Amino acid sequence: MSDTSANPAVADGRPGVGAELLSAMTEDAQRRPRSRDVRTLGRLLPFILRHWRHAAAMTFFLLFSTAATLGLTVALKLITDKGFSSPQALNLYFLGGVAVILVLAVATSARFFFITVLGERVVADLRKAVYRHVLTLDASYFLKTRTGEVLSRITTDITIVENLVGTSISVALRNTLSLIGATIMLATLSPTLTLFVMLLAPVVIAPMFLVGRRVRKLSTSAQDRFADAMGYAGESLDALETVQAFGREKTADNRFGEAVELAFRTSKRRVFVRALMTAMVIVLAFGGVGLILWQAAHAVLAGSMSPGTLLQFVTLSVIAASSAGTLGEVWGEVQKASGAMLRISELLDAKPGIAAPAQPKALPTPAKGEIAFEKVVFAYPGRPDLPALNGFDLTVKSGETVALVGPSGAGKSTVLRLLLRFYDPQQGGIRLDGVDLREADPEEVRAHMSLVAQDSALFSGSALENIRFGREDATIEEVHAAARAAEAYGFIQALPQGFDTPVGERAKTLSGGQKQRLAIARALVRDAPILLLDEATSALDAENERLVQHALENAMGERTTLVIAHRLATVLRADRIVVMENGRVVEEGKHAALVKKGGLYARLAQLQFGVEAA
Repeated sequence: MSDTSANPAVADGRPGVGAELLSAMTEDAQRRPRSRDVRTLGRLLPFILRHWRHAAAMTFFLLFSTAATLGLTVALKLITDKGFSSPQALNLYFLGGVAVILVLAVATSARFFFITVLGERVVADLRKAVYRHVLTLDASYFLKTRTGEVLSRITTDITIVENLVGTSISVALRNTLSLIGATIMLATLSPTLTLFVMLLAPVVIAPMFLVGRRVRKLSTSAQDRFADAMGYAGESLDALETVQAFGREKTADNRFGEAVELAFRTSKRRVFVRALMTAMVIVLAFGGVGLILWQAAHAVLAGSMSPGTLLQFVTLSVIAASSAGTLGEVWGEVQKASGAMLRISELLDAKPGIAAPAQPKALPTPAKGEIAFEKVVFAYPGRPDLPALNGFDLTVKSGETVALVGPSGAGKSTVLRLLLRFYDPQQGGIRLDGVDLREADPEEVRAHMSLVAQDSALFSGSALENIRFGREDATIEEVHAAARAAEAYGFIQALPQGFDTPVGERAKTLSGGQKQRLAIARALVRDAPILLLDEATSALDAENERLVQHALENAMGERTTLVIAHRLATVLRADRIVVMENGRVVEEGKHAALVKKGGLYARLAQLQFGVEAA
């Protein structure tokens, strides 16, 4: 296996991809943070302005539907006060009411359509922008931030923002306009009763908010308990074979059951408090409405208010009260979306440590594949006192095959990571065809290289798509040629649909040897001048290793090749063997010469080959 010092994901004990996804799912179940500072929502403005026509249409129909809603109360008043004077008047005013309802229906449906489409479009653009930016971040960022956390921001947090843009903004604007309009109309109808309503409102609403806060706290607690249960379930399922191997199914079941029961008891308390709140709301709300009706009814009896005005006043009061209550709820959603947008903004504001300079220096054409490390000193972020490379010097000529060997932690894989410019050294320099990597565009640098790792990442598409991942514009003939050179053509053709056969998530339908040969085909179709092999055969059995080794020999050809291997038998044919220890080159030469020197390589050879190697 590769030296763990060169693999920070291993050294830092980070979980695998499956655990990260389960972690993201668990986190999604938890209550998202809120923020009182809603200025972060301003980051959405550029995304909204791109689709200003939808926003303008939504605003127009929003004003129309609000006006129609308030106009409906006028229609009710006219029907009550004047509609009963004659059948013709009743028909006329009822037709007017129907016209208002039709306008309200059309305006509301149009508002819903445009705000929903706007929300979907803004969120789609935001999600693409976030993912595009994440792809530019370097490896050091993911040492500090879990992959599951990033996935959570792309999914859960953006969904919260979607609810805001696609629903909450429209609801907030509509209820704000309704509240303002209804209040003005109420004050016009009866200033005295309007004042009474405004004095009564805090008495009715305050207890609801106090109990509502308690309900939210209990909801959060219940969600946290459920998240704990899901976290443990995810952990157990991710290691199901281990659970079954140790016979701990019952223990896992009991522990999950206890967590679920705890979540249930917490939810039960929440339901009880919410039931009490429902009773309180009914008593206070209907009690308040009853008092207003009692006052208004006396006004009707006194002749200072018409029955139609009373009906209109009550309807407007209901509209105003419901609008105020809805705004309180929406404000919570706005705060929640602001917290989500803050997390998304942190992701968008993250700056990649590895980026192309303002005026990148072009690499020579045609590429030679010459590599030079000059007194390189490098330590991984978070471990500045433990340099993985310390004064490392190495020169590789065009077309040369160089093997890097040494004990675990010597810094071998770090050499490849720096060459691919996943990191930059703290001291010294690395040159590719005479150009310092820090002066070149990382994308151009990586285009000169093909990588075959110990556990090469493959994807859930077909074999054809996985090979073309090396070069998108590769023709079918080039794909087939690469597969033949990688000793992969035979087993791919034997698949049910040949090259079009889906290979499953992370190519789980293939054996270890087949995966490696598919990865080699991907590297070959890239046709890059430099080939990087990081423990490409260490996890294979003898038969598969023979096939893969033959495929690698085909791949090397005239390319410059850097090979990392613990199995010395795989590097005996290298043009040069470089022995590393503590981040430095301690020996280099051919196998036989290094064995005769009696140094570190000789000791490694003796451990692997026995006395026959001496």
